[in-house]
Amino acid sequence: MEYKNIMQVPRIEKVVVNIGCGESGEKLRRAEKLLQKLINKKPVRTISRHKIPSWGIKKREPIGCKVTLRGKDAEEFLKRAFIAKDNQIKKSNFDEYGNFSFGIHEYIDFPGIKYDPDIGIFGMDICVSLERPGFRIKRRRIKKSKIPSRNRISKEEAIEFIKNKFKVKII
Repeated sequence: MEYKNIMQVPRIEKVVVNIGCGESGEKLRRAEKLLQKLINKKPVRTISRHKIPSWGIKKREPIGCKVTLRGKDAEEFLKRAFIAKDNQIKKSNFDEYGNFSFGIHEYIDFPGIKYDPDIGIFGMDICVSLERPGFRIKRRRIKKSKIPSRNRISKEEAIEFIKNKFKVKII
């Protein structure tokens, strides 16, 4: 897609890599170790918001971990993640605002990563947010403003951006 103005070109705002363990303890420590190994950044623990007795989850208990990537780190990780998914993602993974998410069943699908018996097998969710330059107005502290619908990234525009930038096939 051709853009007349460079302020219209979409970009990757952030990539969030999440591993949900469902419990704290040794399993959570292994998931944190895996994210540290894959991304070379320290993961942040995610805590439960509700008590679910049937699953054995207490309120405010750590049940997962995540890492947020921005800039070059995000692009490099996405390239590796798309290779793990055979450079294909579904059209249904995109939402109306141009963001998309996909999952990886096992971390050994990443190129160059071997199975580690100390870690075990974990899958992960990868959520990608796209934006245009100037979207800061929705997050800034003073004089926040909404992004007009004509300036938002559409689903079709996001699909085109990902196809062209990462050479990914959309199914």
